[in-house]
Amino acid sequence: MAGAVKKTASPAPAPIEETSAPKFEKVAEAVSAPATEMQANVRKAVEKGVADTRAAFANAKTAAEEATGALEASYSTAAKGVVAFNAKAFEALRVNTEANFDFIKSAIGAKSVSEFVALQGEHARKQAETISAQAKEIAALAQKVATDSVEPIKSQVARTLKLAV
Repeated sequence: MAGAVKKTASPAPAPIEETSAPKFEKVAEAVSAPATEMQANVRKAVEKGVADTRAAFANAKTAAEEATGALEASYSTAAKGVVAFNAKAFEALRVNTEANFDFIKSAIGAKSVSEFVALQGEHARKQAETISAQAKEIAALAQKVATDSVEPIKSQVARTLKLAV
């Protein structure tokens, strides 16, 4: 075999240089430093977010408690006002009923039709004046009750808006 091809041996692979431990640690530190810094920044942002959320919750809780107090005060004032309003209405009813009974007694004792007509006219005039005065008193009381009932809520809203600005 004259034409046999000669195989040449391939060169042996070059030995891998061993990396020294300090060189590897420097590379590892260089790679992990940005990640560590990013973790620290994320941790700070999350902690700040939690602190801000807690503060916002505390503010909302305080505002809710103050609003509840204002509503309770408003309700209490309204309840007292309704009692006063009812008392005034019953007093007006009592006065009007007594006036009507007095008129009936007088009308029964009338000696003539003309005396009855005069008594009826006088009674009607007095009742118109009385009912007009009672209506004014009840309207004034109703307005006072409404104003006094709304005042705690109005004050609370003003304080809340002042704090928000």
